[in-house]
Amino acid sequence: MKQRVITAIIALLIFIPVLLAGGMWIDWLAVILAAIGISEVFLMKKQILVSVDFTLACLATLTWTVPSAFFSFLPPHWSKWGIFYALVMLLLTWTVLSKNKTTFDDIGVYVLSSLYIGTGFHYLAALRNSGTYGLWRILFAFVIVWTTDTAAYMVGRKLGKHKLWPVISPNKTWEGSIGAVIIAVIVSAIYVNFVPMGADKTTLIIASFFLSIVGQMGDLVESAYKRFYGVKDSGKILPGHGGILDRFDSTLFVLPIVALIFGI
Repeated sequence: MKQRVITAIIALLIFIPVLLAGGMWIDWLAVILAAIGISEVFLMKKQILVSVDFTLACLATLTWTVPSAFFSFLPPHWSKWGIFYALVMLLLTWTVLSKNKTTFDDIGVYVLSSLYIGTGFHYLAALRNSGTYGLWRILFAFVIVWTTDTAAYMVGRKLGKHKLWPVISPNKTWEGSIGAVIIAVIVSAIYVNFVPMGADKTTLIIASFFLSIVGQMGDLVESAYKRFYGVKDSGKILPGHGGILDRFDSTLFVLPIVALIFGI
């Protein structure tokens, strides 16, 4: 527990100032987190990081992570999709050149992971940098995620009797899940009534109901692939907490939808 608290304090001392500063600082943080995230996928698969396939997968992930303006120097007919597609073709070509040491199945995991991780962390920065309300918008997403996680644990511990999905995550309960959604909506309603975000308050409160569910699904998805790969944590970069994907599992699902709500 002591190690967990120390790690949390250090992480917050880094994360909060960057979140407040926004701009290029949050852009760089998103890139770093995405690169670590895709590396955790490789490590869960017991693949080495000093490899052609990791380099290409990391570039594919960062293609989605960096701000759209990053590609403004390219000719008009080039796009993020085009660059990503080229990297996917190179990954597929590598299955031939590596004589199937990297398989088609491996490439499927890397491509899906690059979309999942890269897009999620892209919107971490994009939401924060979305103008006057950017800080409040990203905090809206975190309020939902953090409230849902905390409430699910507390309510489940006190009232939980019926397992939510024991094959994937044996400790989660229906009582905890439902209680988490209710509390997340209440906390979100309080938040949107005190904080300006440039959107209809009623819409945001209704959205918080669905976002809480989506966040829990993100948590379950990560539990599913960790169980598939036979690991307890996605990584060890955060002692007492696991890896980056462990800490951002719900957030990676929630952020793109929050961005959609705000038209980003």
